[in-house]
Amino acid sequence: MDGSPFRGVVAFLATMHGKQWALRALLRRHLGMGLRVAQVDTDALGTFTGEVARVGSARETVVRKARLGMAVTGSPVGLGSEGAFGPHPVAPWMPADVEYVALVDDRSGLTVVESAVSAETNHAHLTTDGRDRPAVLAFLRRVGFPHHAVVVRPVAGPGRPEKGLRRLADVLAALGRACAGSADGRAVLAADLRAHLNPTRMRVIAAAGQRLVRRLATACPACAAPGFGRLGSEGGLPCRDCGTPTPHDVVLIHGCARCPYRLRRPVADLADPGSCPRCNP
Repeated sequence: MDGSPFRGVVAFLATMHGKQWALRALLRRHLGMGLRVAQVDTDALGTFTGEVARVGSARETVVRKARLGMAVTGSPVGLGSEGAFGPHPVAPWMPADVEYVALVDDRSGLTVVESAVSAETNHAHLTTDGRDRPAVLAFLRRVGFPHHAVVVRPVAGPGRPEKGLRRLADVLAALGRACAGSADGRAVLAADLRAHLNPTRMRVIAAAGQRLVRRLATACPACAAPGFGRLGSEGGLPCRDCGTPTPHDVVLIHGCARCPYRLRRPVADLADPGSCPRCNP
């Protein structure tokens, strides 16, 4: 850390949802960098409950968030965090949380984005008319309620979602209102995926932050700029039993965030037959 180019630098993080608590200690401990919160309405870039659609990918949005924080504070250094939920990229039958963390440093023209993927997520929803109380209670247990908050919204109709619910009485009352206001008499009960109300997601953000600080602490062998690390990969790792190409990476591509230097690293292992399209169609 003593030789870190970020020692004493303060980055501004655009967040409304407490993400600084997952990242601040990492940046200070490993890079000597401070972190402050920039007052930005990040919901304007998209919400998990659909009131505002996200434009662009999560990877694009995380850089946009960092630049928003820089714009409102006048700082040359910004940090952004953005998540996406959907099928796991390797095991698509499982839900996954993909978290991106980006550092933008206009002092040196550096933009570094790192990510973490986790199958440990409570991303789930239940459509209900509110009368099946055991099903509602079972769903709440499944998503880690009340340590994790939930959201209630009508299936169809103009009603807005009620978010941040952490008391059973509030959940049941919200279900009653949403069902009454829905065109088909049903409501959606879902995990609240906002970071400050979802400890499981906060852990994945921290994992992405750990990847980011490790990369920022790694200098490029060619130009010595911070941020040398994995930029991409090539799929097609052969199956251990039959040699058929699989979706797993066969080559990892590492490179500099500032200069053109790239390094290709072949993967030494072979793929498990369970992921082979021939052995396990």
